[in-house]
Amino acid sequence: MSVAEILVQVETLSPQERDELVMKLLAMRDDTPKPTQWKTGAEIVAMLNAMEPIELLIYPEIEDAVEWVKQIRKDQQKNRDLDWGADE
Repeated sequence: MSVAEILVQVETLSPQERDELVMKLLAMRDDTPKPTQWKTGAEIVAMLNAMEPIELLIYPEIEDAVEWVKQIRKDQQKNRDLDWGADE
């Protein structure tokens, strides 16, 4: 069967069937990464809950994430307040 003959048959498929065919064809290629399945919100939350806590290397004593971000931003602002000699 030629590619042209196959395309004639593909035109009779529904959009969902065409999508499925495309995914299967891509999966047949050796150099194409395998398609991933979408995760639901509940699956993402379960993955996050299963993760180990992230160690904060800077200010590990600050446990509140909002306060930690405020401190980081304060430090960044302090580093940006450099005197570039504009008063000269």
